[in-house]
Amino acid sequence: MNPALTLATARRILLQLRHDPRTVAMLIVVPSLLMVLLRFVFNSEAVFSRVAPALLGVFPFLIMFLITSITTLRERTTATLERLMTLPIGRMDLLFGYALAFGSIAIVQVGVAAGVSLAWLGLDIAGSIGMLLLIAVLDALLGMALGLFVSAFARTEFQAVQFMPLFVLPQILLCGLFVPRGEMGWLLNWLSNVMPLSYAVEALTRVTTSGTVDATLIRNLIIVGACALAALVLGAATLRRRTP
Repeated sequence: MNPALTLATARRILLQLRHDPRTVAMLIVVPSLLMVLLRFVFNSEAVFSRVAPALLGVFPFLIMFLITSITTLRERTTATLERLMTLPIGRMDLLFGYALAFGSIAIVQVGVAAGVSLAWLGLDIAGSIGMLLLIAVLDALLGMALGLFVSAFARTEFQAVQFMPLFVLPQILLCGLFVPRGEMGWLLNWLSNVMPLSYAVEALTRVTTSGTVDATLIRNLIIVGACALAALVLGAATLRRRTP
């Protein structure tokens, strides 16, 4: 992997997004608007503080999955990837360039949503704000990596969206957001244990309720980061120049 080519790819993606201010505004503003909506739906700071940390990870995960899967597919169907891969640039350079570009957006996205939640919506956390942001950004990167991976198996943007019920919704339903994982049946509990979003939500919950950085929290961070990296590597292995 060539760092210069990776940075060039990231710069190209960011320049393209700069010319699409509507998409950038939606990427940054939508998670914050959803947090505001949920605050008034619950109408209780105590309930909101219990649920909001997990949602700070779920919303960026979902949005980045959709954006990256569709964006990557569009570049392949318009032959942009085919032209790029005729240059001396590797697949890992392309994928990590995407990761760097969308990761930068994810940092802003999560930072704005967390800032709104902490300063205006009454979110109360016992741990470090920096750790909360780190975990939420890892969630966004995980969604982005999975989006890059599944885009290799879609031929149209509609098919890319259809992967969401397969790769995203089961993780949201089984991550412990609605029902504690320990109260699930053995099969659902086993499935939740092999889904990376479960560890991200658990880490966010720990940061909210405790200011201690323990071995379990570190383990959860490593699992989420490793899953994101594995998805990027698999995405590079399955990356095709164009859609047949």
